[in-house]
Amino acid sequence: MKIFVVDNGSQWTHREWRVLRDLGVETRIIANDTPLDEIRDADGIVLSGGAARIGWESAKLGNIGEYIDKGNFPILGICVGHQFMAMHYGGSAGPADTPEFGKMEVEIHKPSPLFKGLPKKFTAWESHNDEIKNLPKEFEVLASSPTCKIQAIHHRMKPLFGLQFHPEVEDCEYGEEIFRNFIEICRDFTAKKK
Repeated sequence: MKIFVVDNGSQWTHREWRVLRDLGVETRIIANDTPLDEIRDADGIVLSGGAARIGWESAKLGNIGEYIDKGNFPILGICVGHQFMAMHYGGSAGPADTPEFGKMEVEIHKPSPLFKGLPKKFTAWESHNDEIKNLPKEFEVLASSPTCKIQAIHHRMKPLFGLQFHPEVEDCEYGEEIFRNFIEICRDFTAKKK
């Protein structure tokens, strides 16, 4: 099982890599301008968060649009990766009405393999000024918080997932379980390709 972490400049990119490594996955951090041909053998990728403001600095996110369009693997977008995914499909993202920092209660509204085994409500770790404003029709909302309506998303037909919160941070409840579930999603997808 090989899952790459795409570095979009997050202070916690190494934590995503470490969680995957500790869960027994072959993993490495790659720059977001890495050519797709160099990662085609991945079983999945994680799009890290980052400091880029999605409204006017999305060019700093390199080739992740190509990974979304042409990569044949599941993708988990975190924070700015989550926001970019929605924008890439025609949605919108921009400054949050209420930026979230620190612990926040997240409530799951729809079942998802990403949240398998989790309670309906848990405490997540937030660190964002921007958020998804309008979700494209190809996606559905999986979870929200009191001040952010779109905390988690899933493409209706493809294995594309997004999280506004940071499951890699130790203060996020069930973060490791979310990564375990994503690994299982990647494993199932890879098995079906063979």
